[in-house]
Amino acid sequence: METIVSGIRPTGNLHLGNYFGAVSNFLKMQKENNCFFFIADYHALTTHPKPGDIQGNIKQVLAEYLACGIDPEIATVFIQSDVPEVFELYLLLNMNAYIGELQRTASFKEKIRKQPDNINAGLLTYPVLMAADIIIHRATKVPVGKDQEQHLEMTRRFARRFNSMYSVEYFPEPDAYNFGHKLLKIPGLDGSGKMGKSEGNGIFLADTPQDIRKKVMRAVTDAGPQTPGEKPSEAVKNLFTIMSVVSDPATVKHFREMHASCEIRYGDMKKQLAEDIIKFTEPIRERIISISADNRYLAKVVAAGAERARESASKTIRDVRSIIGYKPF
Repeated sequence: METIVSGIRPTGNLHLGNYFGAVSNFLKMQKENNCFFFIADYHALTTHPKPGDIQGNIKQVLAEYLACGIDPEIATVFIQSDVPEVFELYLLLNMNAYIGELQRTASFKEKIRKQPDNINAGLLTYPVLMAADIIIHRATKVPVGKDQEQHLEMTRRFARRFNSMYSVEYFPEPDAYNFGHKLLKIPGLDGSGKMGKSEGNGIFLADTPQDIRKKVMRAVTDAGPQTPGEKPSEAVKNLFTIMSVVSDPATVKHFREMHASCEIRYGDMKKQLAEDIIKFTEPIRERIISISADNRYLAKVVAAGAERARESASKTIRDVRSIIGYKPF
């Protein structure tokens, strides 16, 4: 059994890309592994130092995770700020993280271009906090996207550096968890790229049926095929990709045949796609509403999660202090 750690920042709602890309795989892995799923509320401060309704954002993401099927009875679900041991390890790792290597990370370079007026220390040491989140539970696997691969490699480096510095084999060097197959990439509705939170091209799990219909009907298409057998444009291919995960195979087959014969009407395709998305998301949306309204249940979940996460983290901190040389008189 692997120990797996994964976090999400409370800066936006989950969308179809999140669900089919990662969350659906979390549902499988939680049954077979020792999983820690956390809401990275302190990480969010690196780019949103004045976050507004951070409690509401945390609550929304937590409710959405639970509504999707993350089971707090078998996985440890917690809020990052509820586990102070993480920040002690973050401090200790920072003592052996070097300015040059942190400044060279691609994410830091990108962020300072995007937010030149907010180049804070937390932004620079983001990879160190991420490493602390992971290795404090002595994780062996971490689900990461392409944009986080460099951070995971730095986590491995910090674990290796600690082991070498203190002549121990304490921290495992966690590997990327690739789910055993290529992750499904859900495209956005704007005709290019993947579905995202900030691109304005996504269908969110909490969207109302009316919102979904409006978004899908505005999706980018093209002028239609001009010759039989013509391949769909990138924008239309994107719609077929989304349809392939929410619609009946017969429906997908029908519209592909209509496109191949130049008889397709994109308005009809969009209407069908919108209704199929609603059919898929509406049960999740209803669970989100129900769970969000149950503050007692949410409090119980995060309290239990914090207790389990702190039990794991506290043992690591005790061991790390002893390894470094901090011992009671």
